[in-house]
Amino acid sequence: MKVAVVGATGLVGTKMLQVLAERNFPVTELIPVASEKSVGKEITYKGKQFKIVSVDTAISMKPDLALFSAGGSTSLQDAPRFAEVGTTVVDNSSAWRMDPTKKLVVPEVNADVLTAEDKIIANPNCSTIQMVVALKPLHDKYKIKRVVVSTYQSVTGTGVKAVDQLMNERAGVDGAKAYPYKIDLNVIPQIDVFLDNGYTKEEMKMVKETNKIMGDDSIRVTATTVRIPVMGGHSESVNIEFANDFDVEEVKALLAKSPGIIVTDDIANLKYPMPLDAHDKDEVFVGRIRRDESQPNTLNCWIVSDNLRKGAATNAVQIAEYLVAKHLVGVPAEA
Repeated sequence: MKVAVVGATGLVGTKMLQVLAERNFPVTELIPVASEKSVGKEITYKGKQFKIVSVDTAISMKPDLALFSAGGSTSLQDAPRFAEVGTTVVDNSSAWRMDPTKKLVVPEVNADVLTAEDKIIANPNCSTIQMVVALKPLHDKYKIKRVVVSTYQSVTGTGVKAVDQLMNERAGVDGAKAYPYKIDLNVIPQIDVFLDNGYTKEEMKMVKETNKIMGDDSIRVTATTVRIPVMGGHSESVNIEFANDFDVEEVKALLAKSPGIIVTDDIANLKYPMPLDAHDKDEVFVGRIRRDESQPNTLNCWIVSDNLRKGAATNAVQIAEYLVAKHLVGVPAEA
C-alpha cells in the first residue's frame, strides 16, 4: 500500500502520520508531501527518515492512497490530479464536502456509501464528526427532528499560529495573531467568516454536513460555534428533539454500546467529558445526558472529542481502513 500524506508538516498532517503508525496501517511505501519550501526536508515515521517530495513527484509515483490536509485550494487543484492516476484521495479540507458527486464520510455513521469508484472522499468538519457519531444511534432509535448545538472549540482547530498566539499571550509575549482578538482569558463567538444570514461558515458547515452524512434532510440543525482558549479537543452542548419519546437510561446504554463512543456520565462522582480527558484519544465522549424539561421528547448532552484525531486525522485513517478492508482502494476507477 503506497500512501501519500499531503500537508505532512502541518498540525493535522503530523497527526495523520502518528495515527497511521499507531494503528499499524499497511503502509509499504510512505510519500510525505508538503509545500515547495519543505521539499527535501525529512520527517520521521516509525523510526525511519523520509524525504518530503513535491505534489508533482508524488503524483508521478502513483500512490494507492493520498491523505490530504493541505487546505481547500490545494485540494481543489491537486486531488483530481491524484484521482486521474488511480489514487484514492481522502481529503480533510472543506473543498469537496458539499459536492453532490462526492461522499462525505464518518465511518461509524455511513461508511457503507463508499465504492471503488469514489476516488475523492471528503472528511467532514471536526465539530460535525463528533456530533454525528453520537446522533446516529439516537436517530436510528428515536428519529431526530431538530438539533441545537453550541460549540466550545480548541485553538488547535485553527492551526499552529493560533496555538502560538495562545501560548504567547499566556507568557506575555508579543507575536503573530491568528485571531482579531486576544484568545487567552477570552472566548470568541466567531469561527470562520460571517455569511449573509448572520451565521458563520463553520455554523453552516455543521448544518449542511449533518444532513448529508446522516442522509436525512428533514433533521433541522442550528449552531453557534465559539473559539475558547483550550487545547486537546472540542466540546459541544447539544439539545436534541426526537419524534419519539425515550428513556434516559436506555439512551445511555444505547450510546455506550455504539461504536466509537465512551459514555462518561456519573454526576455523583463529578464525572463528565472534558477536553483534557479526550486529548490524544480517538473516541467521542458523551456525558451530562439528561431530559430537557422545557419541552417533550427532547434530550440534552455534552459531547467532547480530540479535534485533531477523531475530528480530522483518525477519521481520515478510519476511512482508509474501511477502504482496505472492503478492497475498495488500489482498484481501477472503472471496476
